[in-house]
Amino acid sequence: MNEIESVQTWLDGLALAAEADLGKQNAVRDEALQQSRELIRLCSNAIRAGHRNDWQSAEDLLAQADGIGRQMQALLASFPELYYAGYTQDALKELVEARVTLALISGHALPDYGASGIPLNTYLNGVCEAASELRRRCLDMLRQEDFAEAERLLKAMDAAYEVLMSIGYPDAITRGLRHRVDQLRGVLERTRGDLTSSVQMARLRHALSAVES
Repeated sequence: MNEIESVQTWLDGLALAAEADLGKQNAVRDEALQQSRELIRLCSNAIRAGHRNDWQSAEDLLAQADGIGRQMQALLASFPELYYAGYTQDALKELVEARVTLALISGHALPDYGASGIPLNTYLNGVCEAASELRRRCLDMLRQEDFAEAERLLKAMDAAYEVLMSIGYPDAITRGLRHRVDQLRGVLERTRGDLTSSVQMARLRHALSAVES
């Protein structure tokens, strides 16, 4: 075999190996993309069910989401470049958001982050989005004049903000956490203002009612 033939044989072998390897990765990626979309859909629906106080539906949807999340993590265990891809971590972030949001608005125990297998930078971003999601629940409570519950949720938002703002690592490490924390600060301040205004208005209405009677 001359030199050219040797090179060609080597290249042909490389091409075959690459085709097999990349073809498998592409198939896994396609499956992971489908799972990530389904995971995000289930998490969104679970949160909406929780806001409606439809706890059975919320728990069923979250259980389905947990199953999809575990399947996706198992699928990608041997493909770290796909596991740490944006679409994968975004879907896992949504799972954290759903778990934490439903736990906080229901008053149930918070999930065990250590047992989730989800990278902590992704987990922190999910917690941040869960804290922002509590604003919706707070506003629902304000409309019902359940100020004690709104105050409880605001305290949870505030506690999350205090912890998350103390994470001072670069965005390359935290997956953009600082930007989300900055957004949470704005959500927190608006919610605090809404609660203060609602309480003051309720007190004023009660005082006027007492005078009229």
